[in-house]
Amino acid sequence: MKILKYILPVLFISAMVASCDTDDEAVQVQTPYTVSPQYYQNLRDYKATDHSIAWGWFSDYTTNFSMATRFLGLPDSLDICSLWGGIPTNDSTLADAHYLPEVNKEMKFVQETKGTKMVVPTIVRIRNFPEFYDSVWVAKNNPDSAMQLFANHLLAQIFVAGVDGIDLDYEPEGDPLSDDNMDYFVKYIGKFVGPAASDSNKVVAKLGKIRWANKKTTTGKDSLVKETYYEDYTIVGDPTKLLCIDYYRAAPSEATLTYTNWYVNQTYGGSPGGTPFSSCPISKVVYTENVGDNWKAAECGKLLTYARYKPATGRKGGFGAFFMHRDYINTGYGCLNYANMRHGIQIQNPTIY
Repeated sequence: MKILKYILPVLFISAMVASCDTDDEAVQVQTPYTVSPQYYQNLRDYKATDHSIAWGWFSDYTTNFSMATRFLGLPDSLDICSLWGGIPTNDSTLADAHYLPEVNKEMKFVQETKGTKMVVPTIVRIRNFPEFYDSVWVAKNNPDSAMQLFANHLLAQIFVAGVDGIDLDYEPEGDPLSDDNMDYFVKYIGKFVGPAASDSNKVVAKLGKIRWANKKTTTGKDSLVKETYYEDYTIVGDPTKLLCIDYYRAAPSEATLTYTNWYVNQTYGGSPGGTPFSSCPISKVVYTENVGDNWKAAECGKLLTYARYKPATGRKGGFGAFFMHRDYINTGYGCLNYANMRHGIQIQNPTIY
């Protein structure tokens, strides 16, 4: 952690001066601040250190109006951003992404220049995907194949989009992709992303693509119709990509430990300190608050409680927020935006002079 001695003072000053907006109106058009290349290098170096992370789910992104809905408005020291609004892409042919080239450009800048990891969340209920559950799990009585095809579908999106990993939202609520099946699912995905991944693992996935075709209407006239088709895409394992599991009531089991980078606890008003299973290192657990509902409350509910929390031994994995962008309008601690998230990062990883 010695590197923090040199990095965090720069980040702290920039957070107070460069990263905070000076406009009172959230809907006002704002110009992003620019800082030196050394600042960005310090920022990336800080994020590469072993520290408790800051995590946030983000949605509603645009390139218009307030920085509250822009990637460039996110706190610079945010470690991981979960793309709750879907994958913004500059490729209009991708079926499982949103064609938003200007938003994609901003996301890539934050990802590559600021070093913020971008992960893609999915609620892992396979019944919501009939092409895998109805057609394979049920019709062919082949759960393993259904789960593999579902996993390949999710992985292909990540690799094609060039983002940093996957966020499996484990809230089964009776879905068959739970318990032992969830263990199997995570182990399979863990061949391709996460700490156990290897580039010797390869699989061909079906990548959803969009095309426009001329079709005859009932009146005999030609009409452009959007069609979805599939192309083969080879996934090659990459251990630099993250495998994260977030959970609410049901928790993943110990069988997932080897394959998982972070367990993100939807603590949501509860007490920090719990782990998904008894043998889980607390250094892998991130405690999060529902800022989407609590952004008007003092400290966004328990957001700063989770930032302050220190285990009796070791350190926690981190703290974070669901719909963190709702905190954008909050002021205090010397900042006029993202006051609670920014202050929480300083609490969790204090500046060392």
